[in-house]
Amino acid sequence: MLGGHRKTRIYGRLDCPTALRAIARGGYVKERVFFLDEATAQAAGYRPCARCMKEAYREWKALLS
Repeated sequence: MLGGHRKTRIYGRLDCPTALRAIARGGYVKERVFFLDEATAQAAGYRPCARCMKEAYREWKALLS
């Protein structure tokens, strides 16, 4: 299962350090969404997190070039 942020359209692992920091500050929770897998997140228009999903992010970035 993956978590995402509705405003930034980024998804990542539930244990992502960046997301956990944002949750601890209290500003992330209202915009949080969840996905069963990467294909579902991508189909919804989300991109991989550059911090916790580095390889998937590199592949996504390469597709833009």
